[in-house]
Amino acid sequence: MFCVIKGCGLVSLDGYGVDVEVDIGCGLPCFEVVGLADAAVRESRERVRSAIRNSGYEFPLRRVTVNLAPASVKKEGSSFDLPIALGILAASGQLPGSAHGKAGEPHGGGEPGTGHEPLPDCAFAGELSLDGRVKPANGILPMAIALGNAGVSRFLVPAENAAEGSVVDSIGIVPIQSLREAAERSYQPDDSHLAPKVAYVCSRPKGGPDLSEVKGQSYVKRALEIAASGGHHILLIGSPGSGKTMLARTFPSIMPDMSFEEALEVTKIHSVRGLLPPNVPYISERPFRAPHHTISDRALVGGGKVPAPGEMSLAHNGVLFLDELSEYPRSSIEAMREPLEDRKVTISRVNGSHTYPSSVTLVAACNPCACGNLTDPRKRCSCSPRQRQAYLAKLSSPLFDRIDMHVEVMPVPYGQLSAPRPSEGSREVALRVARTRAAQAARFSRMGYPMKVNAEMGSDAMKACCSMDPAGARILEGAYERLGLSARSYTRILKVARTIADMEGSERIEQWHLAESLQYRCFDGKVG
Repeated sequence: MFCVIKGCGLVSLDGYGVDVEVDIGCGLPCFEVVGLADAAVRESRERVRSAIRNSGYEFPLRRVTVNLAPASVKKEGSSFDLPIALGILAASGQLPGSAHGKAGEPHGGGEPGTGHEPLPDCAFAGELSLDGRVKPANGILPMAIALGNAGVSRFLVPAENAAEGSVVDSIGIVPIQSLREAAERSYQPDDSHLAPKVAYVCSRPKGGPDLSEVKGQSYVKRALEIAASGGHHILLIGSPGSGKTMLARTFPSIMPDMSFEEALEVTKIHSVRGLLPPNVPYISERPFRAPHHTISDRALVGGGKVPAPGEMSLAHNGVLFLDELSEYPRSSIEAMREPLEDRKVTISRVNGSHTYPSSVTLVAACNPCACGNLTDPRKRCSCSPRQRQAYLAKLSSPLFDRIDMHVEVMPVPYGQLSAPRPSEGSREVALRVARTRAAQAARFSRMGYPMKVNAEMGSDAMKACCSMDPAGARILEGAYERLGLSARSYTRILKVARTIADMEGSERIEQWHLAESLQYRCFDGKVG
């Protein structure tokens, strides 16, 4: 008559246990789902009814009530189909090992069972098709983590999702392909059906351009190495054809390998969005997201009627590349202000707030003016001073302040383009970047700070880590007054100088570190 099956739901990027309570009682035949269920969960009634019948079982012609507890939290998605169907089968005595069922055969639809024999300590998730097959579900990885922490021993999931769940050591993953298979394996306590655990192996980016393919541009390459070493946002400004896009696309190749913890965070986001390919256990390469300039602010930052992570969160622990930055809607790029500063996105709705991580390295590119020839010594700019100012005014000063480095990209001379000698490759630069990041992480750990790269430093960490020599302090003071820098620009310059000092193994920020850092603020005061 009554049975409880354990399922799992999602809030933001975290899973939580859900008790699927099924009661089959007397009364006119009906099927009700309660417990603050959304439309996708309420529609499961027809999917469950057809899946049960087409799997060889009988749907009970009684009053069937399903409660999803806790009832105070909204349930979303189709992953509750499987536990609801198994709960109905258990409450009606049709599961192997239940009151009236026998292993391997359906009950036949007589009197419902007592339902007092609970299923083993396991949970279920999956969407049902009408013929009883189990389809993939979103968010299996965060569900597995939450259930493992709650002490659940086994988690029955769609076969396509088994790989991502197997990353979690604290719970056994059982892949299933149909409702009948789930019913049979739910009462098999042996481990013969458990999916093998997956060990983490990081991988380097494949298919992107290598830094050795870029001719010349040694100044820009140096800036990219600094940005990668300290996690700094960087803006490349130059005429069309100067190589901005190709330089930006080499950036992932000089980033260090992801740790297992970073890969787990990235995989959770992609799992919740349903972007994890089938049978892929985790994402081992740093994300590189390059959305089109017509993207909306919700798609870029996150949100929607049902809040979901946007491109900034999908690029977490990786690179967000915005080509032709001035062509993006102003509302979209202005929405990035807080996430760039806080490294997280908070979306507030009436029924609660959702927080998604967005620790990205922003790499942006744009032309210096409408015609693009302002910085090209071989071409004449056709824009008036007013047009130039209006073009750059599309990007607000607060946004420019949040971008640590502004780098001017000049056209490459013919002699460098035709030179047969290859330049330094990405792998060599990536090794130096990894060493610099390791030094930063060791310093922050020694001082008790949670951050890993210099770009994440707060005011307390800057006081402790960014000591300058007197000559450097005078240089920075003079630049602050002459350029009319903001307080945020001051901190960005200091953080970049700290990274340059780390690249040279210097404990203190010297004057030449600050002098180089100031070169990467070439557009301060030129935007509105």
